[in-house]
Amino acid sequence: MSLSPSSNYSLKVLYDGYSRMEKGSMRANCTCTLIKGPNNMIIDTMTAWDRDKIVSALADNDVKCEDIHYAIGTHGHSDHLGNLNLFTKAKHIVGYTVSFGDIFFIHPFETGEPFKIDDNLQVIPTPGHTSADVSVVVKTAEFGTVVVAGDLFEREDDVEDPSLWKYVAGSENMESQEKHRNEVLLMADYIVPGHGPMFKVTQAMKDVVKKSSENR
Repeated sequence: MSLSPSSNYSLKVLYDGYSRMEKGSMRANCTCTLIKGPNNMIIDTMTAWDRDKIVSALADNDVKCEDIHYAIGTHGHSDHLGNLNLFTKAKHIVGYTVSFGDIFFIHPFETGEPFKIDDNLQVIPTPGHTSADVSVVVKTAEFGTVVVAGDLFEREDDVEDPSLWKYVAGSENMESQEKHRNEVLLMADYIVPGHGPMFKVTQAMKDVVKKSSENR
């Protein structure tokens, strides 16, 4: 995947996501991420109860809702979609669906085709957690290549403990999810997971993927 070596994009995680069991129920909210640059983007807008938090965090970063060009829901679960209606000036990408108002655009995510916004920013299909998950790939000056991966990765811990993404978060297609996880680990310098802080992809992580591929 070719991205320009220079970039005017910056990335800020507005809120770290979390997921944990409490008194027999799952307590969870998604990581919410802002990308600023030629095409401003917000990724995963938390629950419908988080409206004021998102508006406040954007203001802290000198951004208004109407400044956002693309609003992304990495997949169709409610904790990732709760405030898309704040961004009526933006094109929306929710899973494999691309829309603006009542206009729906045809894009072949299902064939593996990235949705390229510019040389440094694109949305790629990464199904597995659900059948229509997407991730955002952005080239930044500060972090290098960052993949905002939604629930393709639950949190950094699931690199060492696959049960977290397979069984705790749940996976509709483990084989597909593992394939796309490995691809993202190889391409990324940092990953923003769906329910935890951004983490650095180490050479050791990449080596495990490469060794696994060689042994197949």
